[in-house]
Formats: sequence, C-alpha cells, structure tokens
Amino acid sequence: MTFKELGINEDIIKVLKRNGITNPTGIQIGSIKEILNGKDVIAEAQTGTGKTLAFLLPIFENILPESKYIQCLIVAPTRELAIQITEETAKLKEGKDVGVLAMYGGKDIGAQLNKLKGNIQIIIATPGRLLDHIERNTVDLKKIKTVVIDEADQMLLMGFKNEINKIMKVCPKRVQTLCFSATMDSAVKKLAYRYMNDPVVVTIEKEEVTLENIKQQVVETTDRLKRDALCTVLDEDNPFMAIIFCRTKRRADELEVVMHRKGYNCKVIHSDIPQNKRERIMKSFRNADIQYLIATDVASRGLDINGVSHIYNYDIPEKIETYIHRIGRTGRAGEEGYTCLFVDPKDSRLLGEIEREIKFTIPRRFV
Repeated sequence: MTFKELGINEDIIKVLKRNGITNPTGIQIGSIKEILNGKDVIAEAQTGTGKTLAFLLPIFENILPESKYIQCLIVAPTRELAIQITEETAKLKEGKDVGVLAMYGGKDIGAQLNKLKGNIQIIIATPGRLLDHIERNTVDLKKIKTVVIDEADQMLLMGFKNEINKIMKVCPKRVQTLCFSATMDSAVKKLAYRYMNDPVVVTIEKEEVTLENIKQQVVETTDRLKRDALCTVLDEDNPFMAIIFCRTKRRADELEVVMHRKGYNCKVIHSDIPQNKRERIMKSFRNADIQYLIATDVASRGLDINGVSHIYNYDIPEKIETYIHRIGRTGRAGEEGYTCLFVDPKDSRLLGEIEREIKFTIPRRFV
C-alpha cells in the first residue's frame, strides 16, 4: 500500500520522499485511514515501527491552518520524546502555515506564553508543563479535535495517570482520542477505553522490530575486562553512529571519561544532565558530529535517530522489554542494524530470559 492510497496528499508525500521515506510501515497502514476517518484508535507498536508518523500524517491532513485555535494536542511522557515529535512535525510543516508549540520542563515558560498569543494549531507537551499552562489559564483546549497519548505504557510507568485524567477533563467530550503504546496491558487499555468511543485496535507483532534486519551478538567477558572488550569491538566495527547503553548514570559517566581519554568522539546523556545541554548533545548526535552516544535507559524511549547503525549494550538490561527498546534504535526502515551485548557470568540468567523471549540463541562474538 502507498501513502497516496492511505489518503496522504502529494505535498506531504514529497516531504516524506525528501526525508528518505517512500513506503508506509505496518502501523501506518493500520492507523492512518482510521484516524483520517475520525475514529478513535488504540495502537500497539514498538519504538522504531514508524508510529510517530502514523499519527502525525493524518493530523496534518486534517489540520486547518486558517483556523486560529488549537486543534491537536500530543502528550508525551518525556522531554526527549516531545523534542523528537516536534522535530518530525517541523519536517512535515515545510511550506505549510501550521503553528506548532512544544511545552516541556526546562524550556522558558515566558517564551511559551508569548508563542501562545500567536497562531498555534498543534501543541506537543509533557504532562507536567501542560498542566502548568492549564492551571494558569494560558492554554485553551476547548476546541481541539484530536488528542494523542503517546507511549501510554511509559506514561503510566512514570506515574502520570492523574495528570492524564486532569488533562482529558478540560478537553471536549467528543474529542478524537489516539492512544499509542509499545505494550498494551490491562492498565493501558483501562486508560484508553475510559476516554474512547468504539476504538479501532491496531496491533503490530513484536518480531517486526526485534529481529528483522538486526544482527545480534553477545560478548562474554567480566565486569573488570568489559571496558577493554568494548573498545576492542568499537575499533573493529568503527560504526558511523552508535549508542552505548549503561545501567546507571554513574557507570555512563565513568565510561565517558575512559572513552574520552582513549580518544573516542563521545558524549553522555542521562537525566542529571541539564536539559539545554541534553538538547545540544542530541542535536550534535543527530548531525553526526558525535560518533558515540553513551546513554541510560531513561533516555532510550525518546531516541529516534536516523543513521544509528550500531547499538552496544555495555550493561545487560534487567527487563526483556528494555533490551527490545534498546536494539530497536537500529535496523530502521529496511536498513541493516547491528547490536552487541556484553555479559559477565552473573548475567547468565538474564541472558537466558532474553533468548527465550526472542526465541533465538544469540551468537557469541570472540574478542
């Protein structure tokens, strides 16, 4: 199926082509027409399946630039994800007079207040900052047509259930509600159905992200020798752009110091780094000015970057879902991806659980 057959206009299709996107993904095929037809949608798809465009494309089709009121609200659990969605939105609004405002902590609220005086049709926000504006009566959601709750499972995990309830209370009763989530457990369904009317459910199988186009390997080592093993692998691979995942902020910081000392072009990103600095680092990484991004899992949900060819799991994640989210940063849009997991003997139980879940014995790499 093509974007044209899904109901996307030629101008937007041209923008997609300029950004290297020619064919819709499964989640886009399942969602776009339903959203264009005004249906409420619950969509289950992992990060990396193109779900951001699955809701942004029909939103841009339905937006009325000449109407000077907020028509769409997109709520994301983290600043990183809000920034990522805002960047995707900026690409789509090329040549189109659509006002977009990003609201998240760390951004100057005064600048947001000034922008709200202008012509804004789309708001992309984290729950806390949006509620701040709602309580100040600086944002009017009475006429919005569509609400998107993105990464709903992460939203609940981070304790934003009450915030979502407060936000939905100030929206019109018959607003179109779109709920996107990597997992669809009972808590997510309960949240979604509370605000939805006869929703269409779209589900994309996990394997599409987990194994397709991604070569996985394991390096068996010890914690003491892990740094040297990582450096050996990096020297052998010399990837174009790579993300290295660590379990804690302290381990990420320590690894950055060691890698800098050895001459690697790297930066670290985690929740203790000031927001404006994180944004600068992410911009540099997206521009390929940084080769290695060292990250904790707090950042992993919001990392959606073209050109990441390699993922290195310096520390094994404690949850299978986290492993899948991490390796889902590569192998995008039909491109080949590579991921390498470093384990020491105490990690054998977790490694066994991952292999059972993905139904695959990950080949060993010897360094």
